Amino acid sequence: MRSMKPIYFLSDAHLGSWAIDHKRMQERRLVRFLDSIKTKAAAVYLLGDMFDFWYEYRYVVPRGYTRLLGKLSELTDMGVEVHFFTGNHDIWAYNYLERECGVIIHKQPLTTELYGKIFFLAHGDGLGDPNRSFKLIRWIFHNRTCQWLFSALHPRWGMWFGLTWAKHSRRKHEADGPPAYMGEDREHLVLYTRRYIQNHPNVDYFIYGHRHIEVDLQLTKKARMIILGDWISQFTYVVYDGDHLFMSQYIEGESIM
Repeated sequence: MRSMKPIYFLSDAHLGSWAIDHKRMQERRLVRFLDSIKTKAAAVYLLGDMFDFWYEYRYVVPRGYTRLLGKLSELTDMGVEVHFFTGNHDIWAYNYLERECGVIIHKQPLTTELYGKIFFLAHGDGLGDPNRSFKLIRWIFHNRTCQWLFSALHPRWGMWFGLTWAKHSRRKHEADGPPAYMGEDREHLVLYTRRYIQNHPNVDYFIYGHRHIEVDLQLTKKARMIILGDWISQFTYVVYDGDHLFMSQYIEGESIM
């Protein structure tokens, strides 16, 4: 068996959400997890929506998150690669996290080789979802002109607007009940992945966030797909050690591979 430092994948903490009552405890729990793997990890992949609303103005960044940002900086200072994928709540990460914390920003899905296996990594928003209103909102959020206009707002009002919008979005989803797996024939990410495999049969693992559900499917003899769950109530993550890839849950006090 090869002796390699493991690689970790997690997503969807939505830190700072005004709809999460235990947000300070939640951030501390995430920081304790990162602290527990800092000497073990070769890399950490954060697959989107780590913040509930993150917008970088040219000279201003969001208030808070000092524990997480400090821990990310510590990891990168130690030589651990930290990859930060923008999700639909933290699209507006520009260069602050790269320059100050040393993380590697990804704004698009990434295909990469890790320990001899091919991974397709993405937050998951916009992949296969036919919802027109979501597509329109996503286009607005990604549009450079709209971003420039939003930047003209004073941060006091821009951050209030973003956090309020995110809070209402979460309250609406909570009222609709917890997200449910729709099945292989209806789940958008599954359908997208099946189509993608047809032209990219070399990919071994597909890992997504976004949906806040835990899914682990063997789609073909070669291709396996995982949706990561979240770091709000599930505290799930995936580990790859070069031989095995598996999903686990962070429980305080238990040892971590």
